[in-house]
Amino acid sequence: MFNDLSRMGKYLGQAARMLVGMPDYDTYVEHMRSKHPEQPVMSYEDFFRERQDARYGGGKGRPVRCC
Repeated sequence: MFNDLSRMGKYLGQAARMLVGMPDYDTYVEHMRSKHPEQPVMSYEDFFRERQDARYGGGKGRPVRCC
């Protein structure tokens, strides 16, 4: 029972983070280790910055706006 509640909590947390646009670092790490073991895993700070840049442009010639 506690295993199911823990799993449900994990998925609800992941869904909530996706709704507000916050990336899921743990999922990224799992993916990189299982699918791309030869590549380095970014730190949380680098991952967060990269996701923010991908979402909002990060001043790379694209306008920074929400809509």
